[in-house]
Amino acid sequence: MNAIESNEQAAIDFTDYAHTGPGTIAGRYMRMFWHPVYIAEELAAGRPVPIKVMSEDLTLYRGKSGKPYICQARCPHRGALFSIARVEDDNIRCSYHGWMFSGTGECVQAPAERPTFCESIRIRQYPTQEYIGLIFVWMGDGDPPPLPRYPRFEGPGVLDVMTYLRMCNYFNNVDNNVDPAHTPFTHAVSNYTNFGLEGIPEVHGRENEWGIVQYGKRPDGGVRVSYHGQPTMLNIKFQPADLESGWRELLAWRVPIDDTRHIGYMVNYVDVVGEKADRYREKMAERKALRAAAEPAHILAEKVLRAEIRIDDTYDHPDYFEIQDHVAQMSQGVIADRTNEHLGRSDVLVTLLRRIWTREMKAMAAGQPMKQWIYETTMEPTTGSEPVPMD
Repeated sequence: MNAIESNEQAAIDFTDYAHTGPGTIAGRYMRMFWHPVYIAEELAAGRPVPIKVMSEDLTLYRGKSGKPYICQARCPHRGALFSIARVEDDNIRCSYHGWMFSGTGECVQAPAERPTFCESIRIRQYPTQEYIGLIFVWMGDGDPPPLPRYPRFEGPGVLDVMTYLRMCNYFNNVDNNVDPAHTPFTHAVSNYTNFGLEGIPEVHGRENEWGIVQYGKRPDGGVRVSYHGQPTMLNIKFQPADLESGWRELLAWRVPIDDTRHIGYMVNYVDVVGEKADRYREKMAERKALRAAAEPAHILAEKVLRAEIRIDDTYDHPDYFEIQDHVAQMSQGVIADRTNEHLGRSDVLVTLLRRIWTREMKAMAAGQPMKQWIYETTMEPTTGSEPVPMD
């Protein structure tokens, strides 16, 4: 590294995890990973939709083949939005002057121009894949890495895919991935303590091949194990949705819309088949209808923060548990001021998480080797009083 490069790197704030727009250090790092951006079953063929990911406006559409595509938001001709365009086969045609682009970004028609005009025109097109009920995008430079696979979520059981909008920076939520100590307080009024998660946990953990494995040991000796996956993922088991279906395993991602909002994508896997699966899907549909009819959780959280209502006033809301997290994380500030924190023993994994991010971003900026994170299929998230060895 020469003197100029050394000075440039010294000027970078490697503790700025919050800002993920193009060119930011955390934004460059985040773009090295695949991120979910939409629920697959909600994307109808031939109906482009506008999306925003890490402060970039984009257009998502599904072609005639069923394949999803993501491209830049506007036509390069006169800037009309592609979200009002028409989809023809797997191409997208601007509704203003009819310029049409393929799923790989080439201009294939510009009807009012000379035949060779298209050869010099391209749009940004991002690699896109559909998997376990979600549509994923990769926004980095060069060829994308393989989309990570999660075999335990590919079984014959039921996938329950959900999202929420949270009106704060995504890293408020990422920090929460490795914070078992918040549970007995943030979720004090809920059914959460009915499943072996009572009392203030003793927090332990370590870096592993996917991110961080964390242990929350309760006063009764029960240990809950969960996993943070780089850069924003959580893998954990939750209390039974009902006695028949048993425990559900969760994969979650925290994806920035911009620096002040993010979307949580959640895939729950429930190991039921046959008639049990049918009954579970019926309950899923009922819950989805209740959520659709209820006031959005983030709106209620904003009312709580303005002291218009109390959080316990939302107890009957279908997303009451999530509202508790909304309120706690939004109360930290839209972008948390981490310079004024006083971290303690229970924050040992929060500190570890931030060290990992800083280490990896420094390596990226210096052009040095970075850790290749691998989801280990042998990981077994457990809950309650199941015995787990402490490290």
